[in-house]
Amino acid sequence: MEERPHSSQSDLREALVRSGTVKPEDLYQASQEQAKSGQKSHFLDILLDHGKCDEKKLVQLLVSEYGYRLVSLKMLVIHKDVLKLIPKKAAEEHVCLPVSLFEKTLTVAFANPTNLKVLDQLQAATGMRIRASVAEYSMLKEYIKKCYQEEAPAYEEAAAAEESGGEELVDLAKMVESEATIDKQQVSDLMEQANQAPVVKLVNMVLVEGVRRHASDIFVEPWENFVRIRVRVDGILEEIVKTQKTYAPAIVSRIKIMSQLNIAEHRVPQDGRFKVRTQGREVDMRVSILPSSFGEKVCLRILDTGAQSHDISKLGFTESEQRIIRDSAQKPHGMILVTGPTGSGKTTTLYSILEHLDSPQVNITTVEDPVEYQMPGINQVNVREAIGLTFPAALRSILRQDPDIILIGEIRDADTLDIAVKAALTGHLVLSTLHTNDAVSSVTRMANLGLEPFLIASTVLMISAQRLVRRLCPRCRAAYDPEPNIYKLLNLDPHKKVQLWKAKGCSQCRQLGYQGRSVITEILEMKPDILDMIMQGASADLIKQKARENGMHTLRESAIQKALSGETSLEEVFRVTTVDAGSKAGRVSDD
Repeated sequence: MEERPHSSQSDLREALVRSGTVKPEDLYQASQEQAKSGQKSHFLDILLDHGKCDEKKLVQLLVSEYGYRLVSLKMLVIHKDVLKLIPKKAAEEHVCLPVSLFEKTLTVAFANPTNLKVLDQLQAATGMRIRASVAEYSMLKEYIKKCYQEEAPAYEEAAAAEESGGEELVDLAKMVESEATIDKQQVSDLMEQANQAPVVKLVNMVLVEGVRRHASDIFVEPWENFVRIRVRVDGILEEIVKTQKTYAPAIVSRIKIMSQLNIAEHRVPQDGRFKVRTQGREVDMRVSILPSSFGEKVCLRILDTGAQSHDISKLGFTESEQRIIRDSAQKPHGMILVTGPTGSGKTTTLYSILEHLDSPQVNITTVEDPVEYQMPGINQVNVREAIGLTFPAALRSILRQDPDIILIGEIRDADTLDIAVKAALTGHLVLSTLHTNDAVSSVTRMANLGLEPFLIASTVLMISAQRLVRRLCPRCRAAYDPEPNIYKLLNLDPHKKVQLWKAKGCSQCRQLGYQGRSVITEILEMKPDILDMIMQGASADLIKQKARENGMHTLRESAIQKALSGETSLEEVFRVTTVDAGSKAGRVSDD
């Protein structure tokens, strides 16, 4: 069964009184009634049944202090197959409602999710893991009645986001009139729908929930019969709401209005951005809209500078890795490359280097597609290929602006690489990214783009390949002794006992067992013997072998070190990294 927030009944009683949710005398009477029933009834259920509990304050308490997820019933599509998993009699008796099913996990909204006996009974009855969430008692009673009506379909009304104690998003965006090429009445109707209160509140709720969960992306995905909205948290997708398909055009149009995009255009991709204010800070939203088979799919990249640290010491690099990065960044000229797939934190690493280097004495300019983080004091150029402002064109103009440091969002082609190398040769420090699987492969990639080996050796200062692994929640992680086969798999000394850690789940990490992410990296330092091998045109395998002899840790080895230190789990190691060539897991040092 899924791990649930732990709280003794005495702790819960104290919290209920302290928060003003329950009066002390009412709590005493409920406790006496519970004792008379032989503990068959839960005191909180008694308080709710007698109307002696402030429902809104209870929900706020369970969400803020105990980590339960708030379910907004008005915005859910509850399918008949899900409702059948819990009979109407049980739903009425326990005041609970099944809301969604994913694989073998059933999410159930409770008025009192702290009654663990009920959760165990439902698990036994359904044969599934029960994920407890919370909703207001009176609203649950109403929706149980509506959802279980014999002739009525599943309740499918998408409406205003109810108040949940969080700050409302205000002044999201101004409506913009688009120069439509289709019927003006159709555009007017869509504009009107997009600005209706239920749609506005639904979009606001989604944005607030994405920021609250520290998500990196929000996805609005239209399907044949419904619209699914998901968020990516620590690299893993989570569904937050599913609503009727008929709301899809209005939701997408609302986002287009906020991004100042053309709501009448549905045939081609569109990109935009907007800002919102929530939790006392501004958050940037980068918008990408893509036509798909069932409508327009929206991806919102959340660029939360208030929550994102650009301090290189807080990203997860070891002391030795930080030293290599800082030493390379202090060089007056040359090229620093960070490689990895999309979403591996390359831009964050480069911005942390810029923040380390930024001062009134240096001129820093970036050229990106698009600009992700707005940084004061740094000149940032946004690539616009439609009007000819490409990476090469922007770089040629930037070099005439006498910069000291240049950040290139990505080296995609030979022209961009050629200008970047020339900039590094003429006294500029150049930072950029490549899409390669590991650090040494970047040398091969640059050679394939036509760069001579002697130019690679004379310009590149260091190449870092990186990935992100989820951090174990420090409050609930559980230690265990690995099986003997794990020692062999990780190439560890079987005579030296080690301890590994696994995800468990608690209220602080929303029962996931993980909280935040940490970087793992392999850094190729351009030492003399490595430079000689590059000049001689040595293969990537030979260069990597020599670099490991010089002390370079591979991505798998870096991940294993974090698993041994209790920062991540072995499951994350295997999920994110691959086995190093020539060994089962790679060499793991004792430092």
